[in-house]
Amino acid sequence: MATDKELTDFLKSVEKRAFKRTAFAVRDDEAALDIVQDTMIRLAEKYADRPPAELPLLFQRILSNATMDWFRRQKVRNAIVSNLSDFEGNDDDGDFDLLETLQSMDGAMGAESAADAVSRGQILRRIEIEVGALPDRQREAFLLRYWEEFDVAETAAVMGCSEGSVKTHCSRAVHALAKALRSKGIVP
Repeated sequence: MATDKELTDFLKSVEKRAFKRTAFAVRDDEAALDIVQDTMIRLAEKYADRPPAELPLLFQRILSNATMDWFRRQKVRNAIVSNLSDFEGNDDDGDFDLLETLQSMDGAMGAESAADAVSRGQILRRIEIEVGALPDRQREAFLLRYWEEFDVAETAAVMGCSEGSVKTHCSRAVHALAKALRSKGIVP
């Protein structure tokens, strides 16, 4: 059973990433904040008696369900739900690893000039935009695998799909991101 401190520490550790992930999904900061807060409340009310090791997967699953519920409510209310275009991952020229690119940028930050800092900020913003443009399932798989650092099995459990589907979604997301970033002049 998680203590109050363990639960509080866990919620503090995931709040910013959960907000960013949800904001990517719903494209509305206020709605994303509401969804994340509701998820945190639901976790604290219904699952506080669970061991601390179970909290990350429970939280991600509740967050995914709350996000889907938000979309359903928006659709029922005849609100505009953005339709994301489906990218084709037809690149055959190798793998693009976003994390390696960001890590190499971080390694050079010690002697970073103002121009480099602005350029890096623009690149990171472009990456955020491109991640936000991914189809829902690809974006969810990508963020869970590479941002939340879940393994394939954990990601499959959160998304409610097979491990093979997670691998497919991640592969398509990585290829779509690589293609979109290359078209903007951003190369690894």
